[in-house]
Amino acid sequence: KTVAYKNSNGKRTDVLTEIDARKVGVSVVRAYHYPPSNPYTEAEAKVILESKLGDLPLSRANADPVDVWSRSILHVIAYDAQYADMVQTAWSKLDAALKADAILFLTVTDGQDGHIYP
Repeated sequence: KTVAYKNSNGKRTDVLTEIDARKVGVSVVRAYHYPPSNPYTEAEAKVILESKLGDLPLSRANADPVDVWSRSILHVIAYDAQYADMVQTAWSKLDAALKADAILFLTVTDGQDGHIYP
């Protein structure tokens, strides 16, 4: 479901879904750089995670009251297993308060993600 927002220029979440009748906001980010054959670093993963996790409460606060969710999922689409490993390593080292209301969902595409980003 598309989320209704109070401020169309404010922070946004990609989609609103329900799990066990609870609203959950889902934000998506891609763990990728060019050229993809170069190793993805923990520092790169930390930057995207901190940025997206920092936006989650702002997005929830911007949601129309009818669409406010109680938990967030951060869905990271990783180019390959090495990228995913760096995401998991960075996640494990993040401040607990930053990721307190978020669930990490990690997908590895093995580079087969061209159809996701036309």
